[in-house]
Amino acid sequence: MFIGTDVPDSRILLSVEDAAGRLSISRTRMYALIKAGEIASIRVGRLRRIPSSALESFIERLTAEQIPQQQDRRRRTS
Repeated sequence: MFIGTDVPDSRILLSVEDAAGRLSISRTRMYALIKAGEIASIRVGRLRRIPSSALESFIERLTAEQIPQQQDRRRRTS
């Protein structure tokens, strides 16, 4: 994944701010998703970190939920 440069970001653990940046959401929204259990996080000492795989899982889950809804809408309008 590329973040604002031509250098891939291959970190496996991200700060909440960096994870929010990857999803183009606010830090507050990211904390809300963590609290709701939508995105997994871990503690490393006193720091909260988001595994990059947790972001991928979240995106896959959202995509799987939304694709059938979009197909249903298309069928209704056809």
